[in-house]
Amino acid sequence: MQAIDLRSDTVTHPTPEMRQAMAEAAVGDDVWGDDPSVQRLERLAAEMLGKEAALFVVSGTMGNTTCLLTHCGRGDEIIVGKVAHTFKYEVGASAALGSIHSYPIPVQPDGTLDLHDIEHAIRDSSDVHYPVTKLVALENTQGSIGGIPISAEYTQALRDLCDRHGLKLHLDGARLFNAAAALEVDVKTLVAPVDSVSFCLSKGLCAPIGSIIAGSAEFIGRARRTRKMLGGGWRQAGIIAAAGIIALETMPKRLHEDHANAKALASALSQLEGLHIDMGQVQTNMIFIQLDQALPFTAYDLEAQLAEQNILMDVWDERFIRLVTHYWITPERVQTVIDAVRACFSQPVRS
Repeated sequence: MQAIDLRSDTVTHPTPEMRQAMAEAAVGDDVWGDDPSVQRLERLAAEMLGKEAALFVVSGTMGNTTCLLTHCGRGDEIIVGKVAHTFKYEVGASAALGSIHSYPIPVQPDGTLDLHDIEHAIRDSSDVHYPVTKLVALENTQGSIGGIPISAEYTQALRDLCDRHGLKLHLDGARLFNAAAALEVDVKTLVAPVDSVSFCLSKGLCAPIGSIIAGSAEFIGRARRTRKMLGGGWRQAGIIAAAGIIALETMPKRLHEDHANAKALASALSQLEGLHIDMGQVQTNMIFIQLDQALPFTAYDLEAQLAEQNILMDVWDERFIRLVTHYWITPERVQTVIDAVRACFSQPVRS
């Protein structure tokens, strides 16, 4: 039996329709610019985001790094959340590869960055002791803060701040389409204020690999050079792009199902004594669970017992768990998880 894998939406396997499209894909050499499937994917993505151009890259980390290296030069500084993916989980790529300095600031409980914190972090460019502030990086949804969607109104306010100070604005939109689905707005609306955006095809959109970055035609032209420098020149990438096309054409329409499954799972689990979930945070496909210190078992113990039933979860520490729903987590599988966790709480969990 296929595991009920709640560790992340990165675990999604391609759908049968994607596999068929991959097998039949028209291909060329993307570095030469003649892969028709890649070209179609990039045009489709740009149109859906309301941007002039788009670029297909290997991963979200490559997408963010490509954008930051294209916007910034050596010694420039970016303002970023201290638990943002670009700061915490991307191997320090912008610093290691681009000599870009990061100024981390707190991320608010709703995933936003406080505008006053940003204003305070902007350097005085006339002072030779400081790096030059060049860019603000935002994440929507914020994967380490509950997956809460960030509104277009907030992003526009951040855009206005950036304009006052001559700064660029980059959006790590790894789960951008989840945000749009939760807010019931067009994805174009969410990204209209930003200079560049990256989003993953390989998370909630269910493609096996790949991300997209988008922006102005001039920016994407320069980003294509950066991608090449990072080793991201595709060859017959149309085989993978074909799955990305299916992802964009079909998957955004069903993301509300993942959100409904997350709410149903969270609501049931929150009834268990000693297990705490802030239901106000469960707005997309993520559930954050806190276990009481008084419980006679840890999150690792619970993880091990559920793994015996082929149920996988993401344990962050002894008392904290993140669960993520996606295409392969059906209502029936949600019920299986609920029953299994209830059984663990009704009898001693083996430690």
